[in-house]
Amino acid sequence: MNKYELALVVDAKIEEDVRVATVEKAKDYVTKFGGNITNVDEWGKKKLAYEIQHMKEAYYYFIQFDAEADVPGQLEQAVRIMDHVLRFLCIRQEA
Repeated sequence: MNKYELALVVDAKIEEDVRVATVEKAKDYVTKFGGNITNVDEWGKKKLAYEIQHMKEAYYYFIQFDAEADVPGQLEQAVRIMDHVLRFLCIRQEA
């Protein structure tokens, strides 16, 4: 098992319950593909470095999880088509 972190940048113009549901759906994908979530950090609403889809602010979430090597690829395919996720990045953390 390797340690990974999934960074999500979520649309700030949506309702809070929709935003929470979006993050929960991403967490469900992690567990569905065999990952074990260890930590979820919510950084809150932050100013973007540059506009994305005419938005200047977004919510940042960081999901740390343990998983096999094939899980990040499957997870990226699922997150790529999610509504309200502006950007995402899944990286392997140092041991």
